[in-house]
Amino acid sequence: MAGNDWINSYLEAILDVGQGIENPKSSLLLRERGRFSPTRYFVEEVITGFDETDLYRSWVRAAATRSPQERNTRLENMCWRIWNLARQKKQLEGEEAQRMAKRRLEREKGRREAAADMSEDLSEGEKGDVISELSTHAENNRGKIRRISSVDVMETWASQQKEKKLYIVLISLHGLIRGENMELGRDSDTGGQVKYVVELARALGTMPGVYRVDLLTRQVSAPDVDWSYGEPTEMLTLRNYDDFTDEIGESSGAYIVRIPFGPKDKYIEKELLWPYIPEFVDGALGHIIQMSKVLEEQIGGGQPVWPVAIHGHYADAGNSAALLSGALNVPMLFTGHSLGRDKLEQLLKQGRMSKDEINVTYKIMRRIEAEEISLDASEIVITSTRQEIDEQWRLYDGFDPILERKLRARIKRNVGCYGRFMPRMVVIPPGMEFHHIVPHDGDMDGETEGNEDNPSSPDLPIWSEIMRFFTNPRKPMILALARADPKKNITTLVKAFGECRPLRELANLTLIMGNRDSIDEMSSTNANVLLTILKLIDKYDLYGQVAYPKHHKQSDVPDIYRLAAKTKGVFINPAFIEPFGLTLIEAAAYGLPLVATKNGGPVDIHRVLDNGLLVDPHDQQSIADALLKLVADKQLWAKCRQHGLKNIHLFSWPEHCKSYLSRIAAHCKTRHPQWHTDDDGNEVSDSDSPGDSLRDIKDLSLNLKLSLDGEKNEDSATLDSALDSEEPGADRKSKLESAVMTWSKGVHKGTNKAGNTEKADQNTIVGKSPALKLRKHIFVIAVDSYDSTELLEKIHKVFEAAGTSRTSGSVGFILSTALTISEMQTLLLSGGLSATDFDAFICNSGSEIYYPFSSSEAGPSEFPFVVDLDYYSHIEYRWDGEWLRKTLVRWAASIVDKKGENVQIVTEDEQRSTSYCCAFNVKNPALVPPVKEIRKLMRIQALRCHVIYCQNGTKLHAIPVLASRSQALRYLYVRWGVELSNMVVFVGESGDTDYEGLIGGVHKTVILKGVCSSASALLHSSRNYPLEDVVPFDSPNIVQTTEQCSSDDIRVSLAKLGVLKV
Repeated sequence: MAGNDWINSYLEAILDVGQGIENPKSSLLLRERGRFSPTRYFVEEVITGFDETDLYRSWVRAAATRSPQERNTRLENMCWRIWNLARQKKQLEGEEAQRMAKRRLEREKGRREAAADMSEDLSEGEKGDVISELSTHAENNRGKIRRISSVDVMETWASQQKEKKLYIVLISLHGLIRGENMELGRDSDTGGQVKYVVELARALGTMPGVYRVDLLTRQVSAPDVDWSYGEPTEMLTLRNYDDFTDEIGESSGAYIVRIPFGPKDKYIEKELLWPYIPEFVDGALGHIIQMSKVLEEQIGGGQPVWPVAIHGHYADAGNSAALLSGALNVPMLFTGHSLGRDKLEQLLKQGRMSKDEINVTYKIMRRIEAEEISLDASEIVITSTRQEIDEQWRLYDGFDPILERKLRARIKRNVGCYGRFMPRMVVIPPGMEFHHIVPHDGDMDGETEGNEDNPSSPDLPIWSEIMRFFTNPRKPMILALARADPKKNITTLVKAFGECRPLRELANLTLIMGNRDSIDEMSSTNANVLLTILKLIDKYDLYGQVAYPKHHKQSDVPDIYRLAAKTKGVFINPAFIEPFGLTLIEAAAYGLPLVATKNGGPVDIHRVLDNGLLVDPHDQQSIADALLKLVADKQLWAKCRQHGLKNIHLFSWPEHCKSYLSRIAAHCKTRHPQWHTDDDGNEVSDSDSPGDSLRDIKDLSLNLKLSLDGEKNEDSATLDSALDSEEPGADRKSKLESAVMTWSKGVHKGTNKAGNTEKADQNTIVGKSPALKLRKHIFVIAVDSYDSTELLEKIHKVFEAAGTSRTSGSVGFILSTALTISEMQTLLLSGGLSATDFDAFICNSGSEIYYPFSSSEAGPSEFPFVVDLDYYSHIEYRWDGEWLRKTLVRWAASIVDKKGENVQIVTEDEQRSTSYCCAFNVKNPALVPPVKEIRKLMRIQALRCHVIYCQNGTKLHAIPVLASRSQALRYLYVRWGVELSNMVVFVGESGDTDYEGLIGGVHKTVILKGVCSSASALLHSSRNYPLEDVVPFDSPNIVQTTEQCSSDDIRVSLAKLGVLKV
């Protein structure tokens, strides 16, 4: 409540209840009082810095009470409320301090372990004091904005780009987005980010070398919003950036593409969008694939044109971009705009809400996890300022500036990083449109005569609205443009102005604090700020010197800047912390010198523009001195104005886009879906049977039979022996699993060593179409049962429910589990099933995909599976299985049963491990840390992976960060064109810790009641957020069976989804 004057009023009333005060209207500050009062000291210490607006309403009621006794009772109650709030705040602060201390210890431990792994080949310089190195590096580079400043270099850069034909995808999900007449400020979701992404898309669409830009957002067809937000596509009108326009093509330019997802006919806030992210991802994936085919015909020369990068804006879009990046194997960029961890820290410091309350209100933990996922997948993280990197991103598990410094040094020296990856943080300030801005050279004393074509307009409506407040409107105007928010520090500005007589005599003060009809209709926080300002105006008798208009339009803002410049005024941003400061750039473009806070983005802006002064926002006298200096010294004012106008082009959109595209070219390795397709066998005709299409890929069995030099190897011989064995079932099962796993590892290793010729042969064979493309529907059985009998029972029931659709071939099946391929083979044999009963097998929690293989010419020793080698290249981004395995082994050794005899609880499962899945056994699932803690540990050490507890917590899998069972389904869509909307996924009531990813999306989901229900408490009780925050249980695509879960129940559920007829 610091800064709210009404506090003094009710505190005086509280103190009046006790001993009298010699001067009741005197200030309560102890230093001004001359004697110590414990009661006053206690109340003042409690109040300082604490924000609780309910107390103000309580004081209003107390002040209105006529009865002295009742009034005293109310005031006494208020005093106890204050004490209780202070106690709660101190408790929250203590918890926060403990949490921060724990975080520091974890980070230091992770940093030491990472340094130990990388210490073998470090130079003496790298082994030095890394912290001091980082400090020096940061000091030398802090605030530097790398830009192309030479005209010759710009022209050379533009000519080099003209030959490129880039396709870029931007994503911004929340708010209302359209190209013209943006409703900025309509709600908290439709603000500066909306304007930024639209202008970025528009500017990129104009750059040389960029053929098409798609801005993907949500399609909103709600009755309470304009119809334009329901249009599927909107072409953005491009600005003319002189020489930077490229040739026009049929589909070139910039577009807003609206993807339908979430509740139909309803506009919802961003906190409620989380469960529908997978649905957006599936819809966006379909659009990008379709566009790649369109661009293939126009500019691809027969090859699909994939996005050069997918750029997510804010946490929800970052999560979406990560999933799309993994599904398409293309680079990802991320811009946080506002970060969840920073917001959580600020809310906890306020002490008004507990962490649980914050999470319920803002879904903050889901947001933070989305930002961590974005760090896992991003090649580049774009920020506006160094402050965002140094003070906000360093709060995240996935980014450590000290470790990042070490990794960058190793990369520059071409030294390996031992499987550790860190996204590159780059500072690219937002751009602005300057082509329409003409700085005004006139002043209030000497107006330039206007004419019909170029009239001077001294009496624009907004000018008249402002100047009516002033006794002398010709004095220089000090302009502040900010919300009536405590963080913007407007009250300190008014105090500085009111207490500096020379400043009041030389200048007027204009406060543009948003729009309002009535103070009573404002939010309590904003209303309190405005009331405080009005009281300060009255206190210092500033009538005729301060303007605070009630209304202005967005289109009035340029005219307000012009008016301030016309009076030779100054623009000020006194915020306590300013993340960037776009208004500073806008003001500079109109020729206004600046006074700005020294905390945050203005430091970077001032370093580039050099057009004003920086101040301590807490120092009232410093603010007054800086304003007076600029207003009184006309030479300094003219110099700052000139510098700003000279350097402002460095913040233009073309400049921003050139830095943007240069970063992509320098730091994003080109990745896109790659596989060889045989033109003769690429398409399967309707007359071909599923068996024929499966035989098209039978030659992949050569991988199981031949070594890389063409001779039969020991692994294949072992496999043949296991398959031909007539030993009893248990022994044969063990021998078979061992042989298959040995073979599987050999294939993985052989893939990495294969020459170009053999790789081409494998890809040619895999390019043949499997049966998946022939199916009308695909049933994906993803039941996470650790009991093979229960799993087989559910498989047979799903088969029975499919009925004739299965025998006719219109329905195909995919088995998706955490089992290895050998365990799947054993499962099928024990259940009397054949590999050809399924079209594909997703194994090891989504790290492997196999297809069935059968041939009339095959012998009894033929292994009935074919591995999809292209899938490995699709998911290997940021994967180094060996170093991850070593780290996990070290971690597993620390997990012991302290109550027993220090028995190790987690042990490596070498037999089940493959090159893309590190497997571990868990002896006692109740004693191991939750999966979120393991993910946190890996992120702190810059190891990017997807950690999963499976088989009811008895197994632990670590797979590539872009791999999962849900992502494997998207891969099948990209690879074979299997429509996701034609898939039906069968899951239990709970499952492995990747369970949530299998439910959302455009596919249908059938939840089998009573199946895997026991796994919920064990595996999911310690999640950061409830399942409802990520799973859309109200979706019409999700149905549940009855408790009996019979084949008839399943058939009824399928009928509800419109898949089968009962």
